[in-house]
Formats: sequence, C-alpha cells, structure tokens
Amino acid sequence: MALQARALVSSKWLTEAVQLQVQLQRKMRILDSSWFLPKLRRNARSEFKKRHIPGAAFFDIDQCCDKTSPLDHMLPSEKSFADYVGRLGIERDTHVVVYDASEFGAFSAPRVWWMFRVFGHREVSLLNGGLRTWQLEERPVSDRYVRPTPAEFRASLNRSWIKTYEDILDNLDTKRFQVVDARPAGRFRGLDPEPRDNTEPGHIPGSINVPFHSFLSPSGHFLPKEQLQALFARAGVDLGRPICVSCGSAVTACHIALAAHECGHPGVSVYDGGWSEWYTRAVPEHVLSEGRGKHV
Repeated sequence: MALQARALVSSKWLTEAVQLQVQLQRKMRILDSSWFLPKLRRNARSEFKKRHIPGAAFFDIDQCCDKTSPLDHMLPSEKSFADYVGRLGIERDTHVVVYDASEFGAFSAPRVWWMFRVFGHREVSLLNGGLRTWQLEERPVSDRYVRPTPAEFRASLNRSWIKTYEDILDNLDTKRFQVVDARPAGRFRGLDPEPRDNTEPGHIPGSINVPFHSFLSPSGHFLPKEQLQALFARAGVDLGRPICVSCGSAVTACHIALAAHECGHPGVSVYDGGWSEWYTRAVPEHVLSEGRGKHV
C-alpha cells in the first residue's frame, strides 16, 4: 500500500479492494462510524446490527472518547484510542475505510477519518457517498457480524491538530489561524436553535461559516477538488493559511478538514470542545448572535 491512502474511495473501489485483499495479502478493516444527533432518535448501533457493509465493524465515537470530560465525544488518550481500535483488529499497516449511514452521505464518518489521522494513522479513507450510495448501487449488506481478532495498535497524537478553548480565546487577538464553523447558517447566525439543551446558537467572533453540507453534492458525495477550492474562496477561507475547524461538538467540523485535505492543505486543526464548550465558557461579548445570544 502507499504511505498515505487517498482520503476518498468509491463503492466500486471498495468492492474490488475487498475481493483483492486476500489475494494480495493486504490488511483492511471497514468501519461503520454512524452517529446521529439525539433529536433524530436513531440508534446507530442497532441499525448496524440490522444492516451494514459485509465484514464491517462498528466504531462508536461515544465509546472511543475521553469519558472523564463533561463534553461529548472528546478525543481519548493515545492508550485508549490504541486499545479501542486494537480490539477492532486494526494494526499500523491496516487500511481503514470508514463510512456512515447518514442521509447526507457523510455525517460522522469524517470525524473518525480525522481521528485516525490525528493519532498518526495515514492509511485511512472515507467511503464517498456512504451507505446511502452503497445501497443505491444495490451492493450487498449483511446482518452478520464476526468479532475481529484483537491486534496491537500504536497511537501517536499530533497535538498541533487540536485546539483548546484557551487557544481559540487567544486567537481572538493574535489571529494566528482562521476559525471555520461547519454548523448550518441558522445556528451560526443565532437564529435557529442548537440541538443541545442549555446552549443558545451563535458564533465565535471572527469565525467564518461554511456549513458541512456545502461540501457534499446532492448525491452525498464530496465535491470535486476544483469546486471545493471555489467554495473555500467564496467563503473567504485562505487555504494557504492555518485553519481551525469547529461545529457543535467537533463532528461535522471534520468535513472541512477532509475538504481542505483534498485541496492540498497540510492539515487543519480541530477545536475539539466546539460551540458546546465555547458557549458554556465564553463571556457574553464573545457569543455573537442575531438572536438571543448569551446573557449574564
């Protein structure tokens, strides 16, 4: 395999790769990385048990996380990540392909793609179009699950790709990096409600809004490179400068990370606490909103 897998692979590519992996003695693991906002009342693990790409295992971002944090699915420690993915049968030379079952074509899987990369694993790809396209193309699904043979995985966290509340606060003055928010425009502007209780909508001062679904075509595929570059340019995002991405809880923010990667960016950072942390900790004047905002 190449030193770094391409970020996006097609259903056709994956079908052929699965057929060839035994013949070529390549290690591959497919991961259903589905996660849904609670308001949708969809149980990702239950759906996986009923229907998944044959041979896939389930990756749960609410289990592979820092369980000591009050915030949702914050990054786990190196050891916790290594132990979790090792139990899924993944080694350092395993090519990981992630997907999810969202109607968007991609919702939570880009987060898992980024997680592998931030922990030093470059052999990871996202199934372009997700389970939605896989099924539309009438490719096989299964309810059969075989528990993987545990393997040894070593994780090495790239801390430069993670931003904290303090980093974002400091950047309000220094402006060392651009902050790009992936939430829908209504939430960013402060006009539509946040999906989490006790959190009002709005945005970080100076941040740029590029909603995550902007990067996807109506079919649920990531746009071609030229269209992604044009999208960033129209939004005022300079791909030649450092970028930090954010959203509600750093899930759909990773659409921006993947899109920037496709455009040749060396690696954006992620504000892991996201808006849910910023709203909780920021002073009212740092919560910009056309709606209610934050009041003392």
